[in-house]
Amino acid sequence: MTSRFLLAAGVLIVSATATQAQVAPTNFDQAAYITCKEAHAMQPAVRRQLAVYLADHAARHRGVAVPDDERGAQLAHLVRGGCTLAPDAYLFTVIDRALVAELAKLPKRQ
Repeated sequence: MTSRFLLAAGVLIVSATATQAQVAPTNFDQAAYITCKEAHAMQPAVRRQLAVYLADHAARHRGVAVPDDERGAQLAHLVRGGCTLAPDAYLFTVIDRALVAELAKLPKRQ
């Protein structure tokens, strides 16, 4: 009986987490604390929207723009690799570190 209760509680927690993961955060304070693992659980469109939002925020802070060419694709590959290596890292941190790594190659913000 106890194991059934724990299983039911676990299912409720997982489904609640999955439900929350389908909605993009509405402000930076919420978005900044989403881990790579939580972002991976999101629908692809929501995950892309979140990543673009965080990348634009980080790029503005660093004084650069994220281009829609090969340089932007390289940033995406760096973020994917960083999230693969550290799924519990905050997505914003991974994106910001990828920007810093490619800072010299990115165009300055106008």
